[in-house]
Amino acid sequence: MEILIKIAQFLLSISILVIIHEMGHFMAARIFRARVEKFYLFFNPWFSLFKFKRGDTEYGLGWLPLGGYVKIAGMIDESMDKSYQGRPPEPWEFRAKPAWQRLIMMLGGVTMNIVLAILIYMMMLLTWGEQYLPAANVKYGITVDSLGMELGLQNGDMIVSLDGEKVENFHKIPEKLILDEAQTIEVIRDGQPLSIRVPDGFLGKLVKHKSPDFISVRIPFEVDRFTGNSVAAQSGMRKGDRIVGLNDQPIRYFDEFRNRIGQYRNQGITVTVMREGDSVQCHLTVPAEGLIGVIPIQQLDYYFELNEREYSFLGVIPAGLKRTYQSIGSYIKQLRLIFSPEIRAYESVGGFITIGNIFPPVWDWMSFWSLTAFLSIMLAILNLLPIPALDGGHVLFLIFEIVSGRKPSDKFLEYAQIVGMILIFALLIFANGNDIIRLFNK
Repeated sequence: MEILIKIAQFLLSISILVIIHEMGHFMAARIFRARVEKFYLFFNPWFSLFKFKRGDTEYGLGWLPLGGYVKIAGMIDESMDKSYQGRPPEPWEFRAKPAWQRLIMMLGGVTMNIVLAILIYMMMLLTWGEQYLPAANVKYGITVDSLGMELGLQNGDMIVSLDGEKVENFHKIPEKLILDEAQTIEVIRDGQPLSIRVPDGFLGKLVKHKSPDFISVRIPFEVDRFTGNSVAAQSGMRKGDRIVGLNDQPIRYFDEFRNRIGQYRNQGITVTVMREGDSVQCHLTVPAEGLIGVIPIQQLDYYFELNEREYSFLGVIPAGLKRTYQSIGSYIKQLRLIFSPEIRAYESVGGFITIGNIFPPVWDWMSFWSLTAFLSIMLAILNLLPIPALDGGHVLFLIFEIVSGRKPSDKFLEYAQIVGMILIFALLIFANGNDIIRLFNK
């Protein structure tokens, strides 16, 4: 069921993005009176799932969910239609329009994707507001996994800044480490300031790191609920108890208990809890798996003061623009990492399985719209790459024409389109091949 929910979210998101992108090309073509012959959601090699014609345009749904297309008359595109070549251009054809109009038509899709991202962010801020955990409010410090320890961090450290720049949003720390390639991390350890230098080659390890616990917030161990057949529940432990001791040794935080309990497999132990101001001892035997069946309270707003902000109808406009600008900058930095010889992010490039897996296994509208906005920005930026067959390739040739006054020949554009399509198919094979390899390596 979880897989079906992910697939449904992926298909709905992609459908929205493709329709909006192609609508940008469609509307620009209509404004400049260029004939649009086809408008398709998904590709339709050999056959369509359904189609209908209105005016000069055939609208349809293809069966191959790799995108979509708008076919503008008199333009070389992925359809490789060359029927117009060898005859004079008609006034309603793409090739008959001035270069600046053709440029606007080509930028229409990218523009609409950016506009969509802005509108989504505005809608999200208006509906849900903004909430985040300031790094300064992480009063118990952090916990780290083995990679964090390799970096030089320790449980209980309080992160103050990266490269001297104060960290505002705690959950942006890994992103800033990777995208801004921070060289130093300033922390407070045992009440004293300490500067930790990021070792060479560490960012590459961090990019490939799969654990979400590289850096986490440290929390006390307060009981939220119990698993089935919990030995802790059988010992008399209750929801709301705060674990403060293990075999007469003090315990302050959940990570301390988790690290120690594995030492007592198949042994009897005494767990001390605080309950309504009183100290209560619970006696139990730790199972062979080293777990006692307790899930701690994990809601951040239970332990920490979060920054929350609500927006007015007018207030979301600059906030939505700012969020989009930040997301564009973030994705451009991510794209740059693909070509970094140290980080080698190209090894982590994924295809449709990777994109589908970023959606949560339950339907959550906030996550759905946030991911759709990000994918819209990603689609806009990737389409602007100067690769023939992408919008960016057409834009490059049109800028050359505007600057030089010379229009590339139809044959040149045809061959460029073929080369571009080969490159795109190669990238698709590489990305989805990575997905398949990762599936077999699990």
